[in-house]
Amino acid sequence: MIYLKSDAEIELMKISGQVLGKAHAEVAKRIRPGVTTKELDRVAEEYIRDNGGIPSFKGFNNFPAALCISVNETVVHGFPSKYELKEGDIISIDCGVKLNGYHSDSAYTYPIGEISQEVRDLLIRTKQSLYCGIEKATEGNRIGDIGYAVQSHVEKFGYSVVRELVGHGLGKSLHESPEVPNYGKRGQGVKLKEGMVLAIEPMVNLGKKSIVQERDGWTIRTADRKPSAHYEHSVAIRKGQAEILTTFQYIEEVTANTSLMIEVNEVTIA
Repeated sequence: MIYLKSDAEIELMKISGQVLGKAHAEVAKRIRPGVTTKELDRVAEEYIRDNGGIPSFKGFNNFPAALCISVNETVVHGFPSKYELKEGDIISIDCGVKLNGYHSDSAYTYPIGEISQEVRDLLIRTKQSLYCGIEKATEGNRIGDIGYAVQSHVEKFGYSVVRELVGHGLGKSLHESPEVPNYGKRGQGVKLKEGMVLAIEPMVNLGKKSIVQERDGWTIRTADRKPSAHYEHSVAIRKGQAEILTTFQYIEEVTANTSLMIEVNEVTIA
């Protein structure tokens, strides 16, 4: 069942999204070579709880942490660990916050120090594709319009969209209907209505689309071990223009003029 949210509910989700955005920024402040991914998870959970929230992911289907931390060829659902980040890595941070009974969900991928231009372009173009999808998340369009916008943007650069993992509705539950694939055909799928809230989250591989699940039952990596990027916003469906409920503002304030910054205007969106 798809649950339509009232304006009051959407406002509560936006407040949750602000806490989530600031938690992301606290993590971003500490991303550097030598830091462990487990330390980043500690920072996020502490900030969320100190600000009245609950980490949405921790305990969800027995997931053990506040953050999904995915490095290099890991697509999503990586566990925080004693792994120390190193120059040339990329790291995807996916986080959710439950506040006032409602969830928010967003993700951001960072370069660690100097990375190749090929991989930086992957990050830039994946982030662009998120906004391409959001542009189509308006009343009267369909789920397929969102997926087509993401897919058509990244595939023209030779990248692959992961098929098995998708975005989703959210609200009082972290995962609600409908599913939001990052591929599709225009004019197909569930019709979008005002009051729907969706997590739109392109997961894009530098190489082939095939993925592998590791033995821990959670971690997903690319089959060819080439890098993967992941960006995500929670958005409310509106007439004319989607309302983004999460924010990258605080991330971009703390990463401005650093190697962590990924600007979507570095490559023109076609």
